Amino acid sequence: MKMNTLKCRAVWAAVAATALATSIAPAADKVDFATEIKPLLESACLTCHGTEKPKGDLQLTTRAMAIKGGEKGASLVPGKAAESSLYKATVLPPGHDDIMPPKGDPLTKWQADTLKRWIDEGAQWPESITLAKVQRFDFAKDVKPILEFECVACHREGHDRGGLRLDSREHAFKGGDSGLGIVAFHPKKSPVSTSTMVSPEDDKLMPPANKGGPMSKDKIDTLAKWIEQGASWPDGLTLSPKKREEVGGDEKATVAAIHAKILKEPAAKSQAEMKGYTNFIPGTTVKYSMVPIPGGEYLMGSPAGEKGRRDDEGPQHMVKIPPFWMGQFEVTWNEYELFMYPDQEKALTVETNNPYLDKVSDAVSRPTKPYVEMSFGMGKGEFPAISMTHHAASKYCQWLSAKTGHFYRLPTEAEWEYAARAGTKTAYFFGDDPARLKEFAWTAHNSDFKYQKVGRKKASPWGLFDIYGNVIEWCLDQYDPAFYSKSTGGAVNPWNKSTTPYPHAARGGHWDDEDYALFRSASRRASSAQWKQQDPQLPKSIWYHTDAQWLGIRLVRPLEVPLADEMQKLWNNGVERE
Repeated sequence: MKMNTLKCRAVWAAVAATALATSIAPAADKVDFATEIKPLLESACLTCHGTEKPKGDLQLTTRAMAIKGGEKGASLVPGKAAESSLYKATVLPPGHDDIMPPKGDPLTKWQADTLKRWIDEGAQWPESITLAKVQRFDFAKDVKPILEFECVACHREGHDRGGLRLDSREHAFKGGDSGLGIVAFHPKKSPVSTSTMVSPEDDKLMPPANKGGPMSKDKIDTLAKWIEQGASWPDGLTLSPKKREEVGGDEKATVAAIHAKILKEPAAKSQAEMKGYTNFIPGTTVKYSMVPIPGGEYLMGSPAGEKGRRDDEGPQHMVKIPPFWMGQFEVTWNEYELFMYPDQEKALTVETNNPYLDKVSDAVSRPTKPYVEMSFGMGKGEFPAISMTHHAASKYCQWLSAKTGHFYRLPTEAEWEYAARAGTKTAYFFGDDPARLKEFAWTAHNSDFKYQKVGRKKASPWGLFDIYGNVIEWCLDQYDPAFYSKSTGGAVNPWNKSTTPYPHAARGGHWDDEDYALFRSASRRASSAQWKQQDPQLPKSIWYHTDAQWLGIRLVRPLEVPLADEMQKLWNNGVERE
């Protein structure tokens, strides 16, 4: 450990020494337009003031256009920053109608002062340089995850190797024992950037090869461009180390242990013995309920004349479904957060005087801590849990199986539609008139723009609440629009196994859907990479669909318990990483 620390100090001393040798010019020197102003204007101003539909008729693509100004007069008055709205707009109070930039992080004091100084110095801007809009890098979304995953573990309070801390803006800019860490506007003079670009064999590489280095090109470029744009870092925002997501340890052994536990539990042996039940999650006061679904045969898909029908709902084909239990309600936050947050689970076991000794469920891989509040302000508790990936949904089923000794999984599309139909052949279990949906489902027409607590509408004939609406529900299958044409008549609970990360199937319609056709029993939904488009992590999380704020889970427990090898396949689709 001591040798590693000494080596790390030496590495940072060498890196920082290079930075000192090429340090930025003192404040008395003139601001350089190409390296300090151009990146700032292109990233922070050109979104609204480019050539296409410029806001207020103000273009900032050339010096002449900036001086000419727009509807409110000149934007740039060389030599007079106090009279230049280009500068004054950047220091307006947050929320002001005229603040620039209007979205994202405001300019830091350093960025605004650099802009002011450039204007007071005469606003030198070569005529040959025309500006164009570039992506602006947001610290919290684009940069914070990189630093937390790759750098902060070794460079934070109490672990400041080489004297360098990257857990706060002040410390990151100040640098370490031998000099600077980040130099705003100058990535080539910033060791935090340059040390990521050296060869894998170089001792200066950050993170080092034995810690996962080098980083991907996307991450390296993001850091460099963020620094080039002025290294905006909101005041008071501190960082903490994060670990890379792992799928788990010895999955085969974990599944075998769960399988053995399930076989020891008393269970119904036939459909006639199946009863509805409500269980506590062991060691907690949190309950969930299951209702029996009788086995049978039905015509899956929709007829050609059904209103709102899509091509992926045909051809209709006969399917046989063995008996199973299904969640009476969608999985709630009360249930799911015990899986998300092990510390919360442990706290509840203390409250109930139930010792936390469940090594079987502990072995199941659990989600990493999310970067955002995952209910998005819509409520937790008895509201449906949302925004989990297909992988996360399956892992929740595995964890609950390990906790309870009952085998749970996601429903197949065939099981879901069979349960939703409840023995009917109409578009909805209540008939073909969507006007009655309001009695059974939360849609965009009655949800008040958010999901609602489970079980507040009427149940289906088979006792399922919110099977239509509130949130769409994951199914086990890979979505294939042509899958029905491949199914043979009389197939037993067909399951289209996963081969790619996208798309997977979901069913049911949700609180933000306006089209009533999406709530029909036969309607299908395909997942997409866009469901985690705003996820700040690189690579994207295997646990969260941050953009699918209407996606949830409903459990299934088949009467027949599968073999351990089959369980492993049902809980691990093998394509969780994009």
